[in-house]
Amino acid sequence: MYFSRKKAEDMPQELTVIWSCTQESCKGWIRDDFAFEDVPTCHQCQSPMKKSVMELPLLVNNQPQQKKLEKGIPIKKATSENE
Repeated sequence: MYFSRKKAEDMPQELTVIWSCTQESCKGWIRDDFAFEDVPTCHQCQSPMKKSVMELPLLVNNQPQQKKLEKGIPIKKATSENE
């Protein structure tokens, strides 16, 4: 018997504004919609990032005011009872 795989559906793509790392050896990038800062730094190498455009699958961000949100809750170091 012969079983054929169904062809994967094509995801709709659009030109998307992204931030890409300026360091040549780093391939880090982030969508502008999902960045927490107006001008982010690379999460992989801490280098500055520049704005550019890339064709990516369409994603919907449910937090349109992402840059106004706090980055998260800092994790405190666990201390032992003996200290």
